[in-house]
Amino acid sequence: MFFTYLRRELRRRRKAALVVASGLALGIALVIVVNSVSSGMRDAQGKVLESLYGLGTDMTVTKAAPPASEGGRERPRFNFDAQDGDEAQSSDIVMPQGFETLASSTVDEVGGQSGVATAVGGLSLSVIKVDGEFKPGEFKPREETANGGGGGGIGGPQGEVRGGGAAFDVNSYTVYGTDTTHLDLGPLTSSKITDGRTFKATETDAEVAVADAAYAKEKKYKVGSEVTVKGTKFEIVGIATADSGDAAANLYIPLKQAQTLSDSKDKVTTVYVQADDSQQIDAVKSAIQKNIPGTTVTTSADLADTVSGSLSTASDLATNVGKWLSIAVLVAAFVVAGLLTVSAVSRRVQEFGTLKALGWKSGRVTRQVVGEAMVNGLVGGALGIAVGLAGAYALTAVSPSLTAQLGAAAGGPGGGGGGGPAGGLVRAGGPGVPSADKAIEIALTAPVSASTIALAVGLAVTGGLIAGAFGGWRASRLRPADALRRVE
Repeated sequence: MFFTYLRRELRRRRKAALVVASGLALGIALVIVVNSVSSGMRDAQGKVLESLYGLGTDMTVTKAAPPASEGGRERPRFNFDAQDGDEAQSSDIVMPQGFETLASSTVDEVGGQSGVATAVGGLSLSVIKVDGEFKPGEFKPREETANGGGGGGIGGPQGEVRGGGAAFDVNSYTVYGTDTTHLDLGPLTSSKITDGRTFKATETDAEVAVADAAYAKEKKYKVGSEVTVKGTKFEIVGIATADSGDAAANLYIPLKQAQTLSDSKDKVTTVYVQADDSQQIDAVKSAIQKNIPGTTVTTSADLADTVSGSLSTASDLATNVGKWLSIAVLVAAFVVAGLLTVSAVSRRVQEFGTLKALGWKSGRVTRQVVGEAMVNGLVGGALGIAVGLAGAYALTAVSPSLTAQLGAAAGGPGGGGGGGPAGGLVRAGGPGVPSADKAIEIALTAPVSASTIALAVGLAVTGGLIAGAFGGWRASRLRPADALRRVE
């Protein structure tokens, strides 16, 4: 009887039921879209941070380099030998990039802290290569240079030097020393090997390299090519493509080789840390800073605060404006659904009064009204989920591009002086030259998770209950006499 009466009443009042369901659908669809966009923002921001840290890294440990005026690293100096005749000259300067070096033992100290699952060291290097040649000038006697004149006289100049000079090209690139025994942590994990292979665990001191795809294309490197760094030839065994479109370094070589090239034996610039529990990152950070003085610990949350550009702006809009707009629309939808249900009950005074006169209890009448409101809520939820999924799909199909930019003073791998391992985001013109922020583009998606669908269903049920509560309260107050008064 309950369901038969319910079906007939909803069919008879299709327009009113559709209005209530549509209002709820609008609010639920907006919640789905906003939640999906927010999820897409988090994914995009995660890609930016992975391009700095690498997949799985929760925090990094570094030591900021002091300014040159306080004993910090000096500007590079190139020394060339003066030789007779045309002579090609080449010189490489290899130095740690961005940070003061830490002793390799720091990696073990960090790994021994409570809450640390894995700690891996890396050495970020900046290579400045100068190639060119000196060309000596030619001495021209005075009698050859004067127009019809004689010599320069007694004691005067007998000629002059003409021509000569020097022409040099300066090329800079980044090299990252990677611990080949722990390839599951660090910047290289944010890239995918698209040609060749990655390092083998046994290649701790081998003369092999992995090149970033963009750099390899620029220099026309391929698997099997040789690249020379400070007189040492490395064979390129793999080409890596960064997931975010910007790599941490141009070349990756074994850590020991990087230490040798930069005269940084048993030194690292960055310690990459993975915590046992992602909920305890702040506690692990505090423990490292307390037990290992002089270090700077930067978490992904710290770097997230420095991300700017349209990604940050859109994220703020989705988090703040979108959230409050969703709440406002939902509240309005619930209130309107409740008022419409009360209004419908008021128009059915004769009907409910007659039912009570026939023996229906107030509780039965209330359950009937709540049942109708629940069906309206579920229909609105189904419509809202459909519209929300369509909106999220359309947004993902369009994939608008957002720019992300990391502040140079972030204090993490991408900040501080000469930029860190995150060479793709923060480049430096060399030691002592201010680093420049480089924006990267991220395609926005709007993934819809099961939790978002569950939230939508919960809202639909809640909306139905709220509307039913309003209508049930009004119906329970009706008396059979009200129906008799309105019967003509």
